[in-house]
Formats: sequence, C-alpha cells, structure tokens
Amino acid sequence: MKKAELIFIPSPGLGHLISTVEMAKLLLQRDGCISVTVLIMKLPNDLVVENYTQKLSSAANPSSRLRLINLPDQDGLASNKSENFLFDFIESQVIHVRDILSNLIESSDSQLAGIVVDMFCASFIDVANEFSLNSYIFFTSGAACLGLFLHLVSLVLENDQDLTQYKNSDAELHVPCFSSPVPAKVLPFIFLEDGQSTKFLRYLKKFRETKGIMVNTFSELESYAIQALSTDGIGNTQKIYPVGPILNLNENESNTSKNESEEVILDWLNNQSESSVVFLCFGSMGSFDECQVKEIAIALENSGQSFLWSLRKPSPKGKMEYPKAYDDPQQVLPDGFVERTKGIGKVIGWAPQMAVLSHPAVGGFVSHCGWNSTLESELGIAEAIRIDFRRDFKAESPVDFVGSEEIRSAISRLMGKDGNIEISKKVSEMKNKSRMALQEGGSSYIAQSLFIEDVINSTA
Repeated sequence: MKKAELIFIPSPGLGHLISTVEMAKLLLQRDGCISVTVLIMKLPNDLVVENYTQKLSSAANPSSRLRLINLPDQDGLASNKSENFLFDFIESQVIHVRDILSNLIESSDSQLAGIVVDMFCASFIDVANEFSLNSYIFFTSGAACLGLFLHLVSLVLENDQDLTQYKNSDAELHVPCFSSPVPAKVLPFIFLEDGQSTKFLRYLKKFRETKGIMVNTFSELESYAIQALSTDGIGNTQKIYPVGPILNLNENESNTSKNESEEVILDWLNNQSESSVVFLCFGSMGSFDECQVKEIAIALENSGQSFLWSLRKPSPKGKMEYPKAYDDPQQVLPDGFVERTKGIGKVIGWAPQMAVLSHPAVGGFVSHCGWNSTLESELGIAEAIRIDFRRDFKAESPVDFVGSEEIRSAISRLMGKDGNIEISKKVSEMKNKSRMALQEGGSSYIAQSLFIEDVINSTA
C-alpha cells in the first residue's frame, strides 16, 4: 500500500496549533498509510505553547505516526511592534521550513504528499512549489469567514476597491457566502484601516494556488456558505472539504495553568440544578479591563442567575502573552461581590470549556463566539450569546464596551424558559447533527475520506 506523509504548518499560537494537531490525529486514525509531521512556530516567550508541546511529546507512542518538530526560536523579533509582526515572524521561518522539507524528501521512508498550512502561513505555499509538492489549506474558522475573505480579495486586489471608505459607512455588502447583506462598517478592523490589509489579502489570494481547502465546519451548519464556495469562485478550481467540527476533547493537554483543576470545577457543577448555570468564558486570549469586569459582575449579581465565570487579567501592554488568572479576583471585582454571590456563583481562571458546556447543569454560554467556542457550544447543549470586545475583528462585534443592564437583560433572556422552546429545540438538533457529521457515513466523515483519497492518489 502507498504511504503518504503530510507536513502541517499551523500559525503560532495555541488555538491554531491545537486545531491542527487534532486534525492530524483524526487523519491518522482514519488511514494507517498516512503519517504527519507538524512544524511548530513558537512566539517569543510563549510558554503556553511550549508546555502544550511538551505534554504531547511525553504522551506520544514511539511508534506514533505523528511527529512534532519545533522551528527555531526567533527571539530577535520580540521587540517588533509593527502591525505586520505576525507575518514578519512567519516569513522569518521560510528558510527553516525549506531546509526541513529538503531533508524530509531525502530521508523519509514515506513519500511526501504535500504540505497543509493555515490561513496566515500562505508564504509556505511558495516553498512547496519549489519542491513540486501539493499544498492544501486547513482553514481553522468557518466557511462563511473563508467566503468573506475571498470576496474581499476580489474586491481589493482584482477590482481595486478601497475598503477604508466603509469605515463609518452605512453601506451594505453583498457577499456570496452570506445569505443576507453585511453592514460594511463591521468588517474586520484590519480591512478598514489604511495599509493594514494588503499583505493579508495577498496571502489569502495565494489560496487559489493550492489543491484544496479543509474547513473546520460541517455541511449541516453552513450549508449556504459551503454551497456558495463550491459553485462560485474558488470552488471551481479547488476542492472544499468541510471536515469539522475539529476540537480538542482532551482539554487537560492544553491546560498549562495552575488554576483550579477540572475535577474541582465539575464537582461544583454537580451540585447545581439542571440547566441553571450560565457559563462565561471568552477564549484563550479573552480578557477585559477593570471597568468592563465590574459591569459584567454587576450584571451577574442583578440577574440572580447561577454562574461560572472564567476571569483572567489582560496581558501587559505591548506584550504578546496569554492572559493569566488573577492571584485574587477580588482586586478587580466590585467590593463584596464574591461574598454576596458565593451561594450561586463561582469565579475561576482556566476553564475546561468542552467539559463545562457538556455538563447538564449548564444552560447558557456567554462567549466571544470565536470559532472554536462556537463549535464547542454546538457539541455541547448550551445556548449562547455573544459579548465580544475585540477590536481586531469587528465583523464579530462592533462594540468596545457593554453596560451591565444590557448584559443582565441578555443573560435573563438566554436563561429564561419562556419563548426559548424553539431555540432550545434548534440547539439540540444542531448538536445531534454535529456529532452525526463525524460518524461513519456523515457529511464530514465523507469529506475527510475524499481528502485522504486525494492525498494518497497524488503520491502516484
């Protein structure tokens, strides 16, 4: 039987790395002829990724077909504060990726079938072309997001439109992958600022040089967007593989903090009534300033709702670090908040998000609605509302500050039973569809099979 080796290159950062490793593990489980090497880029002083990879390496079986290779540290770029830091950092690794590919081609027992890069790593497509290797994209977000990005490539690079004109505009954009028009002023921040988007758009344009794009979604969730991608534009020249939801279900691998253990958190949930708890968690980079923290706290207290809140302090200004837990959360919470809510609420640092969302006590999810969190809420059962303050991605939320009364009202609507029967039914249906998609015969299972078949056939 033919053996094929794939080289995965995720962007630096824990979220992209975890999704990539889980995708690789799934392919290895599906076909014994495939082996995978993951090239890992670690940002300066990123101990979170370092700890995660150490856990993976220590747990690896010597006969495992999954290999991890750490690319050289680029500590000299730590002082780079430019808006293009991420792209500069990734491009600094091109020479090292070229050397690794050359060595693998010469020494590997398997035939190198191609490279799989994520959305920020398109510069490595040129390296693959140098070795006449196929290249693929693993798009860690959804199909609608992919469609939006590719549409913006067409508007800016092919039709010479200036997106900055939409910064404070009431105009609406008609995007092929969206069923409804999009207010232009809520486009991602990077596209609305002078000079910031050109480099990213050029990377996105290179997607068309690949053989195909795996997307971390499933057909039942984004049927409209997937159909549009497959029939309009990029789908005419490349295959689209909706292979998700791809998630890390062994969350202890990624728990690199010293906060309360999963056991302690789940024990607390075990003592709560079914569907009574609202869970607040805002992703691996989620944190708020003290003013916003107080507004959320006031909202929770006034709602009278049982809650589990993952609260972490912002990274120091000018440093690309993951938020850390407070030594004492009371330093940013309203005076007396912890004491007044101790009967109904719990404030924690790190949270085992998937385990919490799957717990029967959890009935609602307040989130930044990043893509991984969205998929996890689909696999769990909790209905979700969005509170998103990130300024780099306005398409997810144009709001920088949300008051306590608005938050309280949203939580009350989310957790109230009246009028939510139809929503609860749809959430339950989508949960079942998301799980069925990954089972044998499901839509994502079939898409994964097609990708594996294409990879194996390309080694002929």
